[in-house]
Amino acid sequence: MADLSREDLPPSDSPHLVLRHPTEEECTTISINTSIEWKDSLSLAQYLKEGQWLATVPLACDGGMTTWILVHQDQAPGERRILCSCESFSKRSLKSDTSGAISENIVHGVASVFSPSEYRGRGYAARMMRELAKTMHTWQAEGYPCVGSTLYSDIGKEFYAKLGWLPNSTNSHIELQPCAIAWPSPATPVIEEEIGDLCKRDEDLVRSRMAIPTREAKTRFTIIPDLDHMLWHMSKEVFATKHLFDRIPNAKGAIAGPSGSQVWALWTHRYYSHPDASTSRNVLYILRLVVEVDETATRLSSDAAKLPEPAMYEQQAVYLRVVLQAAQAEAKEWKLDVVKLWDPTPLALDILAQSGLDFEVVERKNDSIASLLWYDADGGVSDERPLWLNNEHYAWQ
Repeated sequence: MADLSREDLPPSDSPHLVLRHPTEEECTTISINTSIEWKDSLSLAQYLKEGQWLATVPLACDGGMTTWILVHQDQAPGERRILCSCESFSKRSLKSDTSGAISENIVHGVASVFSPSEYRGRGYAARMMRELAKTMHTWQAEGYPCVGSTLYSDIGKEFYAKLGWLPNSTNSHIELQPCAIAWPSPATPVIEEEIGDLCKRDEDLVRSRMAIPTREAKTRFTIIPDLDHMLWHMSKEVFATKHLFDRIPNAKGAIAGPSGSQVWALWTHRYYSHPDASTSRNVLYILRLVVEVDETATRLSSDAAKLPEPAMYEQQAVYLRVVLQAAQAEAKEWKLDVVKLWDPTPLALDILAQSGLDFEVVERKNDSIASLLWYDADGGVSDERPLWLNNEHYAWQ
C-alpha cells in the first residue's frame, strides 16, 4: 500500500484516485468533520445521532442514500485519507416532451459535498464531482433510467456549472415574517396521517400539467413531490424539536377550501442555531405549496397570465392568504425567524401582491442554487437545460 505523507498528496488528476463507499467508522469520521459546518443547533453527539436516524427514514433508507468518498486506490479502508465526500439520494422524477408524453425516471440528488480543510484548494472536490457525473448515469438505474443529477450550491453558480451542474434560470423565494396571530379561519392544520393522500393528489396534478403539449420547452422535468421527500424533512424536524423543546410540531402544514379548489402547504421547521441565540436565522420552509386550480403551475410563459375567473380568483386569494398566515403563526409559535416559500407560481405572486401581506421576493445568488446536470442518450453530460417545474424546497437535500 502506498504511504502518502501530507506533503505527498496525489494531484487531483491522478489516475490512482477513485470513488469508493466508506465503512461505518469512516462515516463517523466524515460526520465529525462536517459537524463544524452542518450540525446546526445540535451538539456533536446529537448530530451523530441525527445522522444515524436520518439514514433510517424514507428517501434515505433501503439504499436510497449513498455515501461516496474520493480516496487513493492503494489505501485500505480505515487507513485511507478521505480527500472529499458527498451523499446522493435516488429520487423519482418525470420528464415530458413537446407532445406531453411523460416518462418515469430517476435523478440523483447530490448533497453534503465536503473536503476537510487540510485537503482543500487541491481540486479534489472537482475531481470527485467529475467521477460522480460519469458514475451516476448507471447507478441504481435498474428500475428506471437516470436522466440527470441535481444539487443545491452554497458556493454560488460558477464552480458546479463548470462541472456540468447548470444553475436553474431562477432561484427565487418569498419571505414572510412570523406573526403572533390566532390560526386563521378557514385554514385547518394538516396532520401527518393526511400527508400521503395529499401527495398522491399532488402527483396527479403534476402529471396533468406536464402532459400539456407545448412548443415552448423541448423537455420538462420535475422531481415528484412524494411522501418520502416530505417525511425526510419532517424527520429532521422531529429530531431537532425534540432536542430543543421536548415536543414536536403537530401541524405539518395548512389547508383551506373544498376538494377540487383547495390550497395547501406542507412545511418543516429548520433550526440552524438555538432559537434563543441573538443571531438566530431559523426558517419555516414551505416544502410544497399546491393551488389545485392554478393553470400557471405549468411554468409555460403562455400560461403565466391564465388567472381564474373573478369569483374563483377571490376565493383562491382567501385560501392562499389564510394558509400563509397559518405559516406565519406557526413560525412565531415555534420561535422561527422567517417563512420561506421557494419558486412561487405566477398566480401565487399575483395573489400575494394584492393580499395585504408584507413579503419580500428574494433571488438567491450564492446559496441554495438549484443546479441540474442532464445526461444525453449516451450518458454523456448534455448542455440541454430542461424546464424545471416545482423547484421547491421539498426537493432540496
